[in-house]
Parts: sequence; C-alpha cells; structure tokens
Amino acid sequence: MMKLIYQFFIFFFFLRFSVIFADDYKNLIFKGCANQKSPDQTGVFSQNLKNLFTSLVSQSAKSSFTATTSGTDNNTAVNGVFQCRGDLHAAECSDCVDKIPKLFYKLCGGDGDGGNVVAARVQLAGCYIRYEVSGFRQTSGTEMLYRVCGNKKSGDPEFSGKRDTAFGMAENGVKTGGGGGGGFYAGEYESVYVLGQCEGSLGNSDCGECVKDGFDKAKSECGDSNSGQIYLHKCFVSYSYYSHGVPNISPLSGGEKRQHTQRTIALAVGGVTVLGFVIVCLLVLRSAMKKKSKYDAY
Repeated sequence: MMKLIYQFFIFFFFLRFSVIFADDYKNLIFKGCANQKSPDQTGVFSQNLKNLFTSLVSQSAKSSFTATTSGTDNNTAVNGVFQCRGDLHAAECSDCVDKIPKLFYKLCGGDGDGGNVVAARVQLAGCYIRYEVSGFRQTSGTEMLYRVCGNKKSGDPEFSGKRDTAFGMAENGVKTGGGGGGGFYAGEYESVYVLGQCEGSLGNSDCGECVKDGFDKAKSECGDSNSGQIYLHKCFVSYSYYSHGVPNISPLSGGEKRQHTQRTIALAVGGVTVLGFVIVCLLVLRSAMKKKSKYDAY
C-alpha cells in the first residue's frame, strides 16, 4: 500500500511540472540545408559561422530581429538573420534563438571545425536563424519553404468566408501595425484565429504582399483544412478554425496568454492533485480500518 501511495505522489509531481514547463515555442518546425559544403581548408568560414551565431544569440536578448555579417573576405564572409515571433517576450526570444546553433551542426552536418554547408535555415515554432555564405544565390521572398495543413475539415459552410475575412485583416494588420506592431499581426474573426509575420527587412507594403501571397498559398495548399501554416522565405502565416469559438488567446498579449494558460493549467493540476490526495487519505484510512478489524478478531 505504501509503495502504491509513493508511486501515486511521484506520478503527480512529475505530471505537474512536465505540463507547466512545456516550451512549445522551441519545437522544431523544419530545417533547410544547402547541398553544397564550403571547401574550408583554412577554417576561416567555420570561424566566421561560429562568430555569426555568437553575435545573433547575443543580439536576441535585445531585439526580436537582427541581420548581420561575419567576416570581410567575399569568399568566406557569412550573412545571417534571426527573427523571433512577434508575441514572444525578450527572455523567450533569447532562449529560443540560443537553441538553434547546435541544431545547425546536428541537422545539416559539420561540427563548426569544417565541412559546413554554405547556406541553411532552422525554423522553430517561435524563432529561426538562416545564414548563407556571401554571394550565395538569393531566393524569392515569396518562395514557399514549408507547409503544414490540418487533417480535419471545418464542417462550417461559412468557413471560407470567415477565413478570407481573417486573412484580409492580417494582411492589413502587418502593414499598419494593428494587432502587435509593424510586420506582425495576430487576431481573430468569428471562429478563425490568424497570424502573420514578415522578416524585419521588409517594408510595410512588401510585407503585406508577402503575407497575401502566403494566405493565397494557404488556400490553394490546404483547401478546406481547419488549420494551416505556410512558411515563405520572407514571411509566414498561420490560421486555425475553432468550431466552438476561438479560445482565450487572441485578445491577450503573448505574456498574458501564457499567464492565463498557466493559471488554467495550475488550477486544473491543483484540482487533480487535491483529488489524488483525498483518494490517498481514503486508501490509508481503509487500510488502517482493515488492520483494526484484524486485531479485533483476536
């Protein structure tokens, strides 16, 4: 019985902390690695890449977007960019970006001492870093890199209209700064939650065009799916349909959303823990009564 009680408390202890401290903004979404590797006999390119990562991680504690170059020689200089999702706090942004450099070596090969690919991008849910050697072929800002479409259909005959209206709001929002600041928008219309963000190098007009292209691709690629994420080279968009209405996420800021979620989780887990404690007490009481009955029989 005591072993069962012990296991019971251990289970709830780890359940509580595993739920509350889950960091979904650091989940890997996709990686893109160039096929070509740098012939880096001198190790200059690898050192420039290390310096670039160090600089980007350092800047992520102060800003949500930075573009910089490491090195001066045209053959070995490395251009790099990091960006965090517009609703992340500074500490979360830095935490997210800090995870990426090691992933480059793990996902794209190389160990920082040679043989690194000449261009790559690692995208987490809350941030990304991309780099390319100086002079590397540039791709279109609206080139699609990755997409995810939900497996379920909305089932709402008015879904397309609601989604299109939400898309229009986001397209206008990234241009005007509504919903989170220039280049970022998060909001809802009816039962559709929508988000759009552009790389910080884009002006408002170009950002609006990129996001519009992203939403056009979302409609063509995902059809009637109830959710979708489209990652283009210079922007990304996402949408989610909630049949019973959008939960308490879009009216709140990023920090307020997480605090609200954590409070909800804490209350739920706390309630379950209390229930578990009551059950354990009843089991202990039952065990004690059985022992008393056993002794009374003598």
